Amino acid sequence: MSDTGAPSPVDINSPALRTLAGADPARALTILKRALELQPDNLGAWLNYAGLLRASGDSEAALDALNHALGVEPRSFHALLMKGSIFDRQGNMPKAGRTYALALLFAPPIEQLDPPTQTALARAQAVYETYLSDFNREVWSAVDAKSGREGARDRQRVNRFLDIISGKKPSYPQKPTDYYFPGLPPIEFFDDEMFPWMDAFEGYFPDILAELQAELDRGAKTFAPYVQLPMDAPVDQWKLLNHSDTWSSLAMKSNGRVVEENAPRFPKTLEALALLPQPVVPNRSPVAIFSALKPRTKIPPHHGVSNTRMVVHLPLIVPNHCGFRVGSETREWKPGKAWVFDDTIEHEAWNDSDQLRVILIADIWNPYLTDYEREMYAAILGAVDAFHNEAVAYSEAI
Repeated sequence: MSDTGAPSPVDINSPALRTLAGADPARALTILKRALELQPDNLGAWLNYAGLLRASGDSEAALDALNHALGVEPRSFHALLMKGSIFDRQGNMPKAGRTYALALLFAPPIEQLDPPTQTALARAQAVYETYLSDFNREVWSAVDAKSGREGARDRQRVNRFLDIISGKKPSYPQKPTDYYFPGLPPIEFFDDEMFPWMDAFEGYFPDILAELQAELDRGAKTFAPYVQLPMDAPVDQWKLLNHSDTWSSLAMKSNGRVVEENAPRFPKTLEALALLPQPVVPNRSPVAIFSALKPRTKIPPHHGVSNTRMVVHLPLIVPNHCGFRVGSETREWKPGKAWVFDDTIEHEAWNDSDQLRVILIADIWNPYLTDYEREMYAAILGAVDAFHNEAVAYSEAI
């Protein structure tokens, strides 16, 4: 005990106090209350005090004590778990579910918890899953009741909003590595109807595939590692792919120009690319490449350079067990079916097959940029390069 007669923080959590709480809970409550008057920021005391109040059946007082505990530490797992358990006992499933959600967010590894807390955590998980199911059913029913002739495409953004607020899917913002242009919407995959050239572009699929296959039959010696960062650079997630032919590319357009040494072998590919509204930014864009991913290779999550341009994929050779994720949406490539996505939203790709995967990749202007904004963007980046007296290799069309 301290000189004031109140227990110290060590005393509050001592075996003696726990024994007293079991034999004389009223006395233990008095001791804890006095300690909290002197030490209002003592998280352990608030948790013990709330636990005793809950055990005594005074749920409202226990909730008040837990709110004080969360005032000391808003991320307190034990306070959130106990608070959720009180709502759970009261049958208030919406509050229990939302409170348990926070407890689960801040839960330590399960092996660090004692058996009773592990049991409480399992209960929290079960209640939270029921809460999510009930929440989704209620909200989706309200949307369905209000919807008329709208189809899935009309409701795409509404459905995405519901997924986010229900916790079914997270929200992924645009995070360009270099150039963020404000006011452009973050769209994971764009609707094909936004691009009148899409059908004609996909119509070139057989010719492009034939040109690619002829190149592969020659040994694919023209493909080079896609990631070629300096060996002394902090390569982070690119360590396994840097200067590796497990992910390689063959350029049709690079640094704003057609790659002349490759052009004669790919006339139809270049003819198809001419249909696209590719950005014209001197020394930077347009860009178009064949991207080859060897078996059992993964491209880690990453972000593109600028949200002023989007990326087109035309799958050419796609074995089973290949996939692609942009934000919260995962898709499988289908040979001949192109799509447009925002690569400044976190995305990743993988080839879990035993065969090579190859797609044609190209950049296009973001359809939400005006003609004036496109012109100014190109002029600004031209000025940036002129100031630094260098041409920037703009190869992040992934």
